Amino acid sequence: MDSVIIEPDEREALSSLVPSHPPPRKTHSYVEQYEQKPQHHPIRKYSLDEGSRSVPTDSEPVYFDSSDGEFSTVDGRNGGDRGNEEDHCVITPPSKPAPQRGEIAGHGGGGGADIEPLPEFMGAGGGVDVFKVPVRAAVNPGRPPCLEIRPHPLRETQTGKFLRNIACTESQLWAGQENGVRFWNLEEAYEVGYGVGGQVRRGDEDTAPFHESVVISPTLCLMIDHGNRLVWSGHKDGKIRAWKMDHPVTNTADDSKPFKERLSWQAHRGPVNYIVISSYGDMWSCSDGGVIKIWTFDSLEKSLVLKAEEKHMAALLVERSGIDLRSQVTVNGTCSISSSDVKFLLVDTVRAKVWAVQHLSFSMWDAQNKDLLKVFNIDGQVENRVDGTPAQGQQVEETKAKFFSTPKKDKSQGFLQRSRHAIMGAAGAVRRAATRSTGAFAEDPRKVEAIAIAADGSIWTGSMNGVIAQWDGNGNTCLVNHHQQAVLCFCTFGDRIYVGYSSGYIQILDLGGKLVASWVSHNEPVIKLAAGGGFIFSLATHGGVRGWYVTSPGPLDSVIRTDLSQKGNTYARQDSVKILIGTWNVGEGRASRELMSWLGSDVSDVGIVAVGLQEVDMGAGFLAMSTAKETVGVEGSVVGKWWIDAIGNALDERNTFERMGSRQLAGLLISLWVRKDIRTHVGDLDVAAVPCGFGRAIGNKSGVGSSFSFSGGVGLRIRVYDRIMCFVNCHLAAHLEAVTRRNADFNHIYRSMVFSKGQSLYTVPAAGASSSTQAQKNNTNTNIITEEEKSDLAAADFVAFFGDFNYRLFGITYDEARDFISHRSFDWLREKDQLRAEMSEGKVFQGMREALITFPPTYKFEKNKPGLGGYDSGRRSVYLRGVTELYSEITNQLHFLSAICSALLFLVLYEACMDVTESDHKPVRCKLHANIAHTDKSVRRQELGKIIKSSEKLRSMFEELRYVPETSVSTNSILLQSQDTFIFSITNKSNSSRALFNIVCKGQTVVRDDGGTFGLPRWLEVSPGAGMIKPDASVQVKVHHEDSNTSDESFDGIQQQNSSCEEACDKEVTLMVIIQGSCSTRTTSHSIKVRYCFSAAKSVNLAYSKPKPNNATKNNQEGSTRYQPENYRGGSTRRG
Repeated sequence: MDSVIIEPDEREALSSLVPSHPPPRKTHSYVEQYEQKPQHHPIRKYSLDEGSRSVPTDSEPVYFDSSDGEFSTVDGRNGGDRGNEEDHCVITPPSKPAPQRGEIAGHGGGGGADIEPLPEFMGAGGGVDVFKVPVRAAVNPGRPPCLEIRPHPLRETQTGKFLRNIACTESQLWAGQENGVRFWNLEEAYEVGYGVGGQVRRGDEDTAPFHESVVISPTLCLMIDHGNRLVWSGHKDGKIRAWKMDHPVTNTADDSKPFKERLSWQAHRGPVNYIVISSYGDMWSCSDGGVIKIWTFDSLEKSLVLKAEEKHMAALLVERSGIDLRSQVTVNGTCSISSSDVKFLLVDTVRAKVWAVQHLSFSMWDAQNKDLLKVFNIDGQVENRVDGTPAQGQQVEETKAKFFSTPKKDKSQGFLQRSRHAIMGAAGAVRRAATRSTGAFAEDPRKVEAIAIAADGSIWTGSMNGVIAQWDGNGNTCLVNHHQQAVLCFCTFGDRIYVGYSSGYIQILDLGGKLVASWVSHNEPVIKLAAGGGFIFSLATHGGVRGWYVTSPGPLDSVIRTDLSQKGNTYARQDSVKILIGTWNVGEGRASRELMSWLGSDVSDVGIVAVGLQEVDMGAGFLAMSTAKETVGVEGSVVGKWWIDAIGNALDERNTFERMGSRQLAGLLISLWVRKDIRTHVGDLDVAAVPCGFGRAIGNKSGVGSSFSFSGGVGLRIRVYDRIMCFVNCHLAAHLEAVTRRNADFNHIYRSMVFSKGQSLYTVPAAGASSSTQAQKNNTNTNIITEEEKSDLAAADFVAFFGDFNYRLFGITYDEARDFISHRSFDWLREKDQLRAEMSEGKVFQGMREALITFPPTYKFEKNKPGLGGYDSGRRSVYLRGVTELYSEITNQLHFLSAICSALLFLVLYEACMDVTESDHKPVRCKLHANIAHTDKSVRRQELGKIIKSSEKLRSMFEELRYVPETSVSTNSILLQSQDTFIFSITNKSNSSRALFNIVCKGQTVVRDDGGTFGLPRWLEVSPGAGMIKPDASVQVKVHHEDSNTSDESFDGIQQQNSSCEEACDKEVTLMVIIQGSCSTRTTSHSIKVRYCFSAAKSVNLAYSKPKPNNATKNNQEGSTRYQPENYRGGSTRRG
């Protein structure tokens, strides 16, 4: 027998566990070998002495913050980096940790005096690659500081009221949710949250004060109407609603009452996907089936003038004014645009155009006369017409051919091999059939998911495959690519373009597409961005909203970060919870009466219970069926459900614990329970499954032989006090010689485990997001994701692995092992443990910790035979090397990796339940005590507000943001006659800063005093309507008069009559030239009065009338006459 060498770093731990002398055997020199080596105690960087620390003092760094995407792997940082430690180590815990602040009675540990941490063994190789512990900080040093308007709410609290879009003014932030709309006044954004009208609602406990509407249909889109001081919303029920911005805030009980819409009407039969208002004041809306409608500005104005009691009449007035553009471009049953859903609309204010985005194509429209200008695909190629839905006949035939193809037979294979291949072939056929059935309706990854217009007039689009395309105003494009994840949203501010990705990243691009900055904003996809009030607000799928200063990244960030970190004591919090983890290979049995002694007897002080079972169901047929069900998204079995119910009964599920969720993959089952009195702090349950074995699809643990067994892992992820905890139940490859394969199984599970979100989070009808977006979030494309990005376990604060790992003992005989067991000398057996040897070399479970084993081996026993005498001696003749099966399969099975800064964890119980006899394995349980540090985000937000208001340095920085370059316009008054064109210039007098301009119509006034409206009038053209002026440069703007009866086609008699009346009178409008700096929060403006003199135009027309006046009208109707030469227009061109 090989001699057993004791590691020198275990001397203290062993001295407290083993007898004073070796067992009376012929084994010799154990003590001599042990005493010959010097003592050495490598201790992990964050020792358990930190467990006695409560809220950090001013001099101590705070190593925690929201786990919402705030982990970083930047090298050289202090914190949780345990990388490059010299070797594995045995961790000696403190004798008795001090009581923890914030312990919760009943599940927090019952006071520190009762906690006795166990010594632990830590594997080597931690702190590098995906095994690097996440870095947490009170204020994340790896990204700009932010205003957390709405901290990440638990998913369970948001059912039916998820936020799905946001829009922002300079003083308010509006959000559309699944049951209405809400808004925040930005002046109250730094206040402590108190819910709706002082009534705190779950999920919004830390949200800044907000106001909420009455319950209505899910809101799919929002649009800000600055001219009318309204917010327009589109809804799933096909209605468009208007909300007043200026709601009176009384801070009384009446303020908690939900507000109602100003106006609403039935706009579409299907959902309203998007709304915009063109330069001419018309509202454009789109829906499914390629439907685009226009609601004229005059009907909107008249409906808004009506009183509140005349809402029905106002709605009817708007509904009758609707113009269906699809019908206008349909000739002889053939439509010029696709029938696919129109998801986005974009107003090109520079050229007075409107873009409509469909599946893989764009349509470009003239905003003034509503003509279709161009239809082109995502590659920029012009399309003359769009065909119907492509036939799928060829694809169906291919599916049938593959599904019913006969596999080739190998005569050299035996019955078992042929059976295995038949099982895998059947599962593969089901998988291919399911893939084909869903693939026919799968979204093209090139599909556009976002569109925006930049300050220079360029159009930007983002697709599912991460490609960003930059277009000019005519549909010509050049491609750039800055990310490997789906682009979900855009936002522009000044000369910057903000991009939100499905990975949670936000990137800043300049107008040339160059990357300026990038950071992780959320731990889930960023679905909307909005600019206003000096912030760029981001909305994640979980409903969290954060505001990023428009100067970020910049000097302001470091000032805020430093000041906010110094106030960490005011918002630092710490809570304690005990976690019970149980694992058992049940060997296809059922043992409800044994569960109480295993789990139920030790949960009185436990807050969270995680249970992992192996071999719940077995057999070749079951494995094939399980694989086929997994392919089509179905998991679980009757036996698995029985076990979950039985465990729930043992834990007193009805009164004490609440079932969080479970996941089954073949014979593997994991489930999680939470004590009800901490349920409000636990949520966001996600599940995952990773198969190992042949093709990583269907496992065969045995590899050879007559038994089929599954190998792989199932996991659950939850959020506890804003910390991410992952629990993984594994069954690794068997047999003594399969050490390398077991290591590979663990590595595959750790790196490949991707957790899927709950279905309620991605319910397409309620969310209003495109189906392609949901597919991108739920079905991760591993071809475009790096290894680090797809390792969800690497981003967790705490990871626990448990299960049947199948590592064996080596170099020891059966009799020697039995003798050690009888004398309870388990420390000697640890020296021959394969798992410990592999962990010591950093080959598996890198950086993870396990309590030293002080209980007998747990396999293999005869069923229903208690005590150590129940070991199955029949295994002796099979494994002549000794106790390979006796002391290996489940003993070394509870390992965990934790971010020591954010969750101080230590083990207080690690034992086997030897009295359970219903299986040939014994169950094992482990209890951990976690001190979880986190932040009170409501208080932190308030502290941030105090810093902003009190810091002179910050105030001076914010004042610099108000700088607007000095500009001038060449005229302040323009007089137009029929078909006149006037050109004026805007000059940027700054020699260093660019100026952005936008020309809007303050109001159209008919001299007859017929009322007013907003948006450019039909008779006026302004080009360009927006743009950018370089330093010491100027831009020329054309203002042209166009007769309404020649440029606008009448869609009904009433509109034609009104248009004729308006042509017979003088008209006057005021053009506002709004100037903004490239990154300024303040604007200046110039006003230009534009007057059309009908009497003078009439005299000119009479003087220059022709015998055939219809020719001029005919020429004007053949196409757009905008900015044509003056000799063609018959008017004059003047410069100002």
